[in-house]
Amino acid sequence: MLELLLPAGNLKKLKTAFHFGADAVYIGGKSFSLRAFADNFTDDEIREGVEFAHNLGKKVYVTVNIFAKNDDLLAARDYFKFLESIGVDAVLISDMGLLSICKDVAPKLSIHLSTQANTTNVQAVKFYKNLGVKRVVLARELGYSEIAAIHKEVPDMELEAFVHGAMCMSYSGRCLLSSYFSGRSANRGECIQPCRWNYQITEVERHGDKPLEIEEDERGTYFMNSRDLRLLSHIPEISDAGIVSLKVEGRMKSEFYVATVANAYRHAIDEYLKSGRIEHEKLYNEWLETVAHRTYTDAYFEGDNLDTVCQGAGQQPEKYIFTAVVQSVENGLTKVEMRNRFKKGEELLILSPNDKSNGKSFIVDEIFDANNMSLTDDAKLVQHSYVLKLPYELEIGDLLLKESVPARV
Repeated sequence: MLELLLPAGNLKKLKTAFHFGADAVYIGGKSFSLRAFADNFTDDEIREGVEFAHNLGKKVYVTVNIFAKNDDLLAARDYFKFLESIGVDAVLISDMGLLSICKDVAPKLSIHLSTQANTTNVQAVKFYKNLGVKRVVLARELGYSEIAAIHKEVPDMELEAFVHGAMCMSYSGRCLLSSYFSGRSANRGECIQPCRWNYQITEVERHGDKPLEIEEDERGTYFMNSRDLRLLSHIPEISDAGIVSLKVEGRMKSEFYVATVANAYRHAIDEYLKSGRIEHEKLYNEWLETVAHRTYTDAYFEGDNLDTVCQGAGQQPEKYIFTAVVQSVENGLTKVEMRNRFKKGEELLILSPNDKSNGKSFIVDEIFDANNMSLTDDAKLVQHSYVLKLPYELEIGDLLLKESVPARV
């Protein structure tokens, strides 16, 4: 069994991730999380998310992965007790002080060691096993042979690895650049991503006001800007190396991103588990090209790699605009919640985990206001419900999209 683990920045993304095939999600509360700028979950929302997941037979892991200071410790005790009481499936921890507190006050909580703990070798995994850690999220800098060696030496430790999403040029995310430039600590969830900036060096003594530019090539000076990870093609080797959970980065990414990446990896994993190969690998990688991303890389999975720098400033934009999500299907009518404006006569694409519907498109014919079933030509009220007559039978949670850029040739 290979677990597909998706990020969920809020409840809507949690439900989207599960609809498109995630076995588990990882989320952050309003405190103690390394994505402080994501929407994140209130305590009541964590409870609701856990109940929703468990009703589906799926799991929720909560990140408590900051490097804590003394002032954090008392509140952390209460937080761990709360997470244990509502049945959270595991907590992700990187700080040894927080790990100690969790074991003390919430002994029934499973502990997953965060990638932020920078676990890169067999002895470290053995050490954490002796501390009672159930799963280690390995450092992203490890390759296949190193992961396989760890699994061979510690076969009863669950191993998790990132397979997709943004990378950090700093070792396992332990970076001080954000603190240096803004006072916002990356190790406490407030990273401003200065590694993505365009830099110049000014040598004042000899050159005064004239800057000395760091030149990578004609495209710019983004010498700390990492490419994005994509390991879908390596799922067979990932499984062979002993990884049990395939993790996707992106708690601050869009619902379209969550749905598309989950859909691609779900199909790829299922094909591999069924036949030992990913029959439609090319198609699934094409799906991954439609989400916002920097140039993809295999990073260090196959060994040392010097070609991991993204030399452009920004990301390739999303190919599609998330237009609506299906709320209900009844008597041939599909009720959707509008997320971006669409009009009669426009072509919309279906994003669905159902192979019979996924990738199909249709022209919007009639749009009804869900409140009074009156006809309209323009669905322009954000998060308002509209009713459509569609040529396909969709499922609750399916997405409707429209192209944001001209179709690629």
